[in-house]
Amino acid sequence: MLIDTHCHLDAAEFDADRDDVALLALQQGVSIIVVPTVARFNFDSVISLCNQQKHCSYALGIHPMHVDGAAEDDIEVLKKYVEENYPVAIGEIGLDYFVTKANVERQSYFFSEQLKVAKQHDLPVILHVRNAIDDVLKYLRRYEVNGGIAHAFNGSFQQAEQFIALGFKLGFGGAMTYSRALKIRDLARKLPLEAIVLETDSPDMPPEWVGTKGRNTPLELSKIAQVLADLKQVNVSQVLDITSTNALKVLPKLADLYTPPKVLL
Repeated sequence: MLIDTHCHLDAAEFDADRDDVALLALQQGVSIIVVPTVARFNFDSVISLCNQQKHCSYALGIHPMHVDGAAEDDIEVLKKYVEENYPVAIGEIGLDYFVTKANVERQSYFFSEQLKVAKQHDLPVILHVRNAIDDVLKYLRRYEVNGGIAHAFNGSFQQAEQFIALGFKLGFGGAMTYSRALKIRDLARKLPLEAIVLETDSPDMPPEWVGTKGRNTPLELSKIAQVLADLKQVNVSQVLDITSTNALKVLPKLADLYTPPKVLL
């Protein structure tokens, strides 16, 4: 089984063929797709998408790159949606110091408030940690949420160990497939497979064979899994089994989506 733990299937890049992509991914073995929100404006569309595509499930959250456009009552709206719906996590949330650090205080406010929501509802979180890993870890130690996923992880081995100790899995996807991505590929080799989950971040972060200007989709996940298997010098079936088990463990509500195939005796 394959689980895409991070895919923005609601993005405009999929407007022309969203249903086809979702169906083809399912036919190719992607049994579950996790679709995180980025802001209040797409809560409803993501929930609707996942209600239509039964192998998709959603996380609810406000992305750090959208906090400048967030309203003061968006945290209260998030609380209401979490109480009335069935998110598998709070996400995509976190800190992003790559684009700008001018709004660090506002990013930190929305991040900490969403961690409180996750803690209140005993939900894991899906984290955006770009150029802000140490600060993200600081907040995680403060609020002690129920684990989750550090999406698109590209930190050090020591930082990875800190996330793992806090109950997190680390997301690896298209960036790992580039032969020049020596740091990420070395990290993928060294980390235990039990610490890794697979993701695409579609339509962004396309793998090397798609090219940086191409559209990423969940259809690439099986080849991404093969890259990880090659890096770790294990059979790809082992990668599929362990990474899917990891995803179900760290996002336990996903188990409600997956019905194992019946074995005919």
